[in-house]
Amino acid sequence: MSSRAQVAAGSGPYRSTVPPRIAAYTPSLPSDLAADVEEASAALARFDSYTRARLGTHSPALGPMSAILLRTESASSSQIENLTVGARQLALAAIDQSSSDNASTVAANVRAMEAALELADTLDEAAVLRMHEELISGQRGWEAQAGRYRDGLVWIGTSAISPRGASHVAPQAALVPPLMDDLMRFVQRDDIAVLVQAAVAHAQLETIHPFSDGNGRTGRALVHAILRAKRLMAHTTAPVSAGLLVDTQSYFESLTAYRAGDARPVVEQFARAARYAATTGVRLVDGLAGELDEAREALVGLRPQAVAWRVLPHLVAQPVINARYLAERLGMTDTSAQRALQQLQAAGVLEERTGQRRNRVWQHSGILRLLDAYAQEVRRG
Repeated sequence: MSSRAQVAAGSGPYRSTVPPRIAAYTPSLPSDLAADVEEASAALARFDSYTRARLGTHSPALGPMSAILLRTESASSSQIENLTVGARQLALAAIDQSSSDNASTVAANVRAMEAALELADTLDEAAVLRMHEELISGQRGWEAQAGRYRDGLVWIGTSAISPRGASHVAPQAALVPPLMDDLMRFVQRDDIAVLVQAAVAHAQLETIHPFSDGNGRTGRALVHAILRAKRLMAHTTAPVSAGLLVDTQSYFESLTAYRAGDARPVVEQFARAARYAATTGVRLVDGLAGELDEAREALVGLRPQAVAWRVLPHLVAQPVINARYLAERLGMTDTSAQRALQQLQAAGVLEERTGQRRNRVWQHSGILRLLDAYAQEVRRG
């Protein structure tokens, strides 16, 4: 499929990366960067505590709030790879009602992030492969590559047929398993500042590029697994990828600097992204909690046993719902689900947007607007 000129331009010698082993590497932080990392780490810890305090430790909305923060983070991580999807389409994908390929791909990224957190206590190669499997199995045409290290050469560049002239040619495939074993031994150490460890591990995985596709998203899922495993973020998820998305050029440049032997820029990028995530995350949590408060006020006339009250906290995580979702997630009968939807619609909390008699879905427009506004804020920087 390539012209003779393209083949000629792509033929000839090239250099592929041979990354250093980092299992025993201890980053040396100058005092200014050490202070920056400490401040950013403290901001993440405060955000983690704030989310619990804002809702209450035993609030039924705490779990859904963590879920929507995870979904927001997944959407931002995907957007770094130019996979953009609105809050409504992503919520529709979660109930198998979206026709958007991007939404399905981002929904798979959500599952990869969920797997990362579930596997945080056993961070090894198998865990990373499971994250990748969850991510790529939802990508049409890539199912056979899901959860498997690549067996060919990959590179980052403009040519699809040759690594010549690429900005980064990943290691030869035979080097991937030993390099990943080395990386996970670095991840399992407990003598490195957590945020530094997460930044370096991410940059090393990006350098190894162990998969045919999905390396960036898997690497950012690994960051959250590390933050959870080391208990820096014990209860919820901070939108760190949103912080990286604010300045993707600097983020990509920091990965290039890491490959050249300088880890400082990537640590700086993650410290900045952590502060951004903590600051804007508080506003997002407050906004979502405010939408819940308004919905509670709208339902004041309902008796305490009304089924609508059971649904309310789950609207944070899933602002687009249908009767099947309520049956599967909350164990409601079809009659109870329909009654809950009618009660929420009558109170003005939900609106039905399809206008159909079958396959109807209801949405909380205020929550969707809030999530889309946050995504716009991130894109504007």
